Amino acid sequence: MSIASNAEAGEIRQPVHVTNVLVEGETGNRRRISRANVERFISICSPLFLLAIWEIAAQTGRIDTRFFPAPSAVFRTAGTMIQSGELWANLSVSLVRIAVGFTIGAVPAVIVGLAMGLFSPVRAVVQPLIDALFPIPKIAILPLFILIFGIGESSKYAIIAVAVTFLVVINTVAGVRNIEKVYLDVGRNFRASPLMIFTDIALPGALPMIITGLKLGMGVALLVLVSAELVGAKSGIGFMLWQSYQVFQIEKTYVWLLVSAVLGFASAILLNGMERVLIPWKPR
Repeated sequence: MSIASNAEAGEIRQPVHVTNVLVEGETGNRRRISRANVERFISICSPLFLLAIWEIAAQTGRIDTRFFPAPSAVFRTAGTMIQSGELWANLSVSLVRIAVGFTIGAVPAVIVGLAMGLFSPVRAVVQPLIDALFPIPKIAILPLFILIFGIGESSKYAIIAVAVTFLVVINTVAGVRNIEKVYLDVGRNFRASPLMIFTDIALPGALPMIITGLKLGMGVALLVLVSAELVGAKSGIGFMLWQSYQVFQIEKTYVWLLVSAVLGFASAILLNGMERVLIPWKPR
């Protein structure tokens, strides 16, 4: 009788224990969600708080509005530029340039980086070139690119692609080199083809570092884009930024700076979303 009673008691306790675990798991998830919401709220409020301080300082005369116009004046100017079509016309040109240049630079860079990480002869050939060329300021070679490709769009695509390539290659190689050797050995032992090792082992294993390289590359691409448009373009964000500065249209200057910031923020959101889709196993 006592054994049966103990068994029954054990059977009763087990669901209670499982229920407690489930409750604790739900509580942990709720805490993580709550913490994420708080962090999201802070990230939204912090720039708004700085804008409010800026607006108050401009309205009360604490800062010189000739050089630091009030945010309200900047947003009014942005609205006027949107209505006239000036903002979108130049923004669309820059978007095409950065999309084409980034793609031309990033896709081959991932392939080269995977090859360098997997095959030491390839790494021995390419690594010295990367070490020698990477420190060169990319905007410094823009005049050379203009001589080679002309003043048109090709020189913009080329300089953006070069700026992106190095960062993506370096991060991709690091990602492949960090893959545990046992996975590559298993692939070779099962006689996987080089293409299968590329697509099924090296690429998934290096994806976190590849995405990091793409994020860094996008940031540098935005910098190089604006710099290239300052000196070698007749349209785009950089060109309009320089034009508004030359004629002392300070509100427009701040509008183009704001557009650059929004473009960088939007690209970060896009790459973070791509990271969540491609690397669902990565901890957040």
